[in-house]
Amino acid sequence: MALASTWSATVEGVTAHIVTVEANVGPGLPGMYMVGLGDTAVKESRERIRTAVANAALPWPRTKIMVSLSPAHLRKGGSHFDLPIALSVLGSLDPRAQARLQRTMIMGELALDGSLRRVEGVLPMLLKLQQLGEDGTGDTAGGRAIDTVVVPRANAQEAALLNHGHILVGDSLPQVWRWLLGEVELETASAAQASGSVDGGPDFADVAGQLFEREAMEVAAAGGHHMLMVGPPGSGKSMLAERLPTILPPLGIDEQITTTALHSASGISRGEIVVRRPFIAPHPSLTKVELIGGGSGTPQPGAVSQAHNGVLFLDEASEINAGVLDALRIPIETGRVVIRRHHREHMFPADFQLILAANPCPCGKEAAECRCHPTARSNHLANISGPLRDRLDIFLLTSSQSAIVSPEGAESSAEIAQRVAQARERAAWRWQQAGLEVSVNARVPSTVIRRDFTADEESMVTLQRMLHRRELTQRGVDRTLKLAWTIADLAGEDLPHIDHVDKAIALRGGLMQVVSA
Repeated sequence: MALASTWSATVEGVTAHIVTVEANVGPGLPGMYMVGLGDTAVKESRERIRTAVANAALPWPRTKIMVSLSPAHLRKGGSHFDLPIALSVLGSLDPRAQARLQRTMIMGELALDGSLRRVEGVLPMLLKLQQLGEDGTGDTAGGRAIDTVVVPRANAQEAALLNHGHILVGDSLPQVWRWLLGEVELETASAAQASGSVDGGPDFADVAGQLFEREAMEVAAAGGHHMLMVGPPGSGKSMLAERLPTILPPLGIDEQITTTALHSASGISRGEIVVRRPFIAPHPSLTKVELIGGGSGTPQPGAVSQAHNGVLFLDEASEINAGVLDALRIPIETGRVVIRRHHREHMFPADFQLILAANPCPCGKEAAECRCHPTARSNHLANISGPLRDRLDIFLLTSSQSAIVSPEGAESSAEIAQRVAQARERAAWRWQQAGLEVSVNARVPSTVIRRDFTADEESMVTLQRMLHRRELTQRGVDRTLKLAWTIADLAGEDLPHIDHVDKAIALRGGLMQVVSA
């Protein structure tokens, strides 16, 4: 009887759990048996492993093989268990490999020829291992510490993002097996592999005319403000929205890690590091699960989490179910999604900037040309509830009349992004001095704005007058002040004055024409 073990991990949402992979070879009916609540991909690994081992001309036991994945109560999923299971079985036959196996976390899917294929969820697994080391709990079981990680070469780029010196890349089962025996060395996932490019893509230089719309997008980017755009088809709503990430500040290293981990867990990363602000634009037919996350079995991140640190664009908002849209309210407020399954709680980050877009009526034409029944026109955006509208700062009416033939002379995204970055720096410094853990004006609590960060006297008199005449609600006053602060930051001013407040009111002015308050 021979026993060998190594380490791997399983991912629930974006949270990974360390898994011990044990293999015991002993007397009994020939066959491979696995226990430990593995999903279909884990159970099917038996056939992939045996075929890969045979094609790699490696020894394989002709007796009973028992494989255990522990902790036994935790559900395990993913094809990345192929490689650690295969190496545990092989290691039970050769004591030379067992010492390294016991100190190594391994992940990788096996092709039938023994080569390694890319797997999902590598970054969350590595983040979990890093967290164990930072917490001083790196000894995961029996006093054995994990000091090396082996990943497929196709996962090297995202693995290298953590800049950990003991992450190795493998190409095939025979190669990793020979490394365990001390016969070859594996290449380290270098930091150079983590480089990415942000060149190319959409640019505001391509937008012809639409000066007010461009200014609104700049304000939204500088202050992190949520927006609703309403206009006829061809008025540039989608074009403006997809260019918003290009004027947002670049992702920091920590943001890249978090965002890439979310995309990896969602299965949309394709092994690439997320270096741009995400732009997620799901189809209007999406369900609440697709938007928020969840699903049967292990919950998966939804569109709001895939858009974390970026932009969530919901086009044709009038076609989206009202219940689906209302599910946005809690993530907008808290910046996260919490889903409970099988007495377990799964938390997904969801700090995104929301951009909604819709036609003004069922026919899509502007008011002067519309022939829709007044009731149909007034009910067109009824699915956007009052509580959701209250969480939107900018209501922009777009028009094809503001466009021109040629975009020659239009500002590029790089030029606008520079002003946005400077405005965000001013805001971040101000809120840091005020003891707030926010970096953009849209996230500042309304009570703080109303009490300690009002505009100048003339502006406040104007807002008070509008509040008295019921042209603004109290929430409307708060959001107008936040917009005014963003406009002042873009102008390099220390305090919003009446011009800034007037411009903020104009950015919210589409509300009365778009939806009835």
